[in-house]
Amino acid sequence: MSSSTTQTSTIGAIGAPSRRNTELALLVFAVVIPVFAYVNVGLAINDEIPTGLIGYGIGLGLLAGVGHIVVRRFAPYADPLLLPLATLLNGLGLVLIWRLDQSERLQQLAKKAYGSFSASAPNQLMYSAIAIAFFVAVVVFLKDHRILQRYTYISMVGAIILLLLPLVPGLGADVFGAKIWINVGGFSIQPGEFAKIVIAIFFAGYLMVKRDALALASRRFMGLYLPRGRDLGPILMIWAVSLLVLIFENDLGTSLLFFGMFVIMLYVATERTSWIVIGLGMAAAGAVGVASFASHVQARVNAWLDPFSCYADSGACEQIGQSVMSFGSGGVLGTGLGQGDSDLIGFAANSDFIFSTVGEELGLAGVMAFFLLYALIIERGARTALAARDPFGKLFAIGLTGAFALQVFVVAGGVMGLIPLTGMTMPFLAYGGSSVLANWALVAILIRISDTARRPAPAPAPSPDAEMTQVVRP
Repeated sequence: MSSSTTQTSTIGAIGAPSRRNTELALLVFAVVIPVFAYVNVGLAINDEIPTGLIGYGIGLGLLAGVGHIVVRRFAPYADPLLLPLATLLNGLGLVLIWRLDQSERLQQLAKKAYGSFSASAPNQLMYSAIAIAFFVAVVVFLKDHRILQRYTYISMVGAIILLLLPLVPGLGADVFGAKIWINVGGFSIQPGEFAKIVIAIFFAGYLMVKRDALALASRRFMGLYLPRGRDLGPILMIWAVSLLVLIFENDLGTSLLFFGMFVIMLYVATERTSWIVIGLGMAAAGAVGVASFASHVQARVNAWLDPFSCYADSGACEQIGQSVMSFGSGGVLGTGLGQGDSDLIGFAANSDFIFSTVGEELGLAGVMAFFLLYALIIERGARTALAARDPFGKLFAIGLTGAFALQVFVVAGGVMGLIPLTGMTMPFLAYGGSSVLANWALVAILIRISDTARRPAPAPAPSPDAEMTQVVRP
């Protein structure tokens, strides 16, 4: 065996434990910081340390420990930052949801509407435990992400079925005008959260095969290379599907997410800027067209343009108005955990608008800290895509990362008044089992791809001639 091969094997053997030890050290901070925040909320609201502190700390620590052990055993070369970052965001989300559970105003509102109040934090902790189990299953059983390439077109069918489920009579549920939920066994599930992963498999497999044809340009116009007419078919199809989702389900967020993810993956596959320009133009045209006759979308656009003009008449205006005031009252450093009034937003405070609580109680500094955590996940996902050795892995990783980035952007932009409200949930922070399950699965897939990308290549077997030379050599 050559000295270079020996050196590579030695580096690989040393690199894996080093990554996992780094991950373990970061996980300690990822558990301690939410526990500290939990104590702060208890002291601010009740002037005492919460009675559930030990249970919360042990529970979050066990979840993080199980995830670490599984990654150390089955994906030793994986990125060491993804698991701690997801754990930290999930833990802080549990604290924010528990903080809103303590609001007397929300409790009275729930009792008035439903006759009783049920705390959301215990349910979210249960959803987080199920999500970690889902994470473990993906890491253990998805031994090679390239297997998913075999199911390219099956994934397309699966994604369409998931998107159409909320339209099935008796199964779908209309929540505040959006038909994005289904009721199964007493639980509400949002199929679109899982569809973003399934459809990323289809996009990656399709674009890997068709990228050369899509990269061809027939003419140049105003500095842009325009694709051939027959190559516009895929983007027209995805555009049409996103419009159908927007029209029939009144779901602006999901349609933006799917179409944006496809355009990102299309640009990465072809390296043609023209696809981005065409995609943005088609997205804008579709959104304007649908908003002209869809009352649900139109109400959200009006609330975005001037939330205080219809504050007393529209629930959409009232929510975005309260959200904007929450960010404004937070200032630079915030009012302090447990000392804000974001609970005035109502039932959406712990789901769609949970980032408003961050803006008010942690201020601009806290908002930037959360954006940094999300940016680190996005950066590690992009780095994983760059490190992947196979085209399918590259496109799949960048597709999942792009979907995650788009979701953070549309949610944060909506609650801050930058873009119209979409109704999606902030990854890992907001209340909801579908969201936390899907995002933990997304992180698990990225960990699997990064492990494959960073795993040292197997050493080539020595040739018989080389062995004979070593034996004969004096």
